[in-house]
Amino acid sequence: MNTKALGLAGIALAMCAIPAVGHHSFAMFDAEKIAMLEGTVKEFQWTNPHAWILLMAQKDGKEVQWAIEMNGPTGLVRQGWLPKTLTPGMQVKVHIHPLRDGNAGGQFLAVTFPDGKVMGNPAGRGPAAPAGEGAARPPAD
Repeated sequence: MNTKALGLAGIALAMCAIPAVGHHSFAMFDAEKIAMLEGTVKEFQWTNPHAWILLMAQKDGKEVQWAIEMNGPTGLVRQGWLPKTLTPGMQVKVHIHPLRDGNAGGQFLAVTFPDGKVMGNPAGRGPAAPAGEGAARPPAD
């Protein structure tokens, strides 16, 4: 009986640990840099554990697909997002922390819609940038 109880406890412990191991670090993004992309939404993937924006924008003089990682849908809903907030063909400006390896991708910071509405924080981790200042970084402490 003790072996069975110990085995079940081990299984329960492993099941609790798997979600913690499955989440990745954000070290792949360069949090010291902010890039602003102007392009066309190819697809908005409303998926767990992270939503994604696939954006067609310039890189090294060529139009390429950028993969922009966002928070999960639950967090996005709390910030006013819906699955149809971005639609294919929409022209947007997106602020990101770019990938450290130089590939076309990054961590979402903010989007500016065609009507000028901004969702997110183009300044990154600091307070939101005043209107018209774009990707201004807050002073370091």
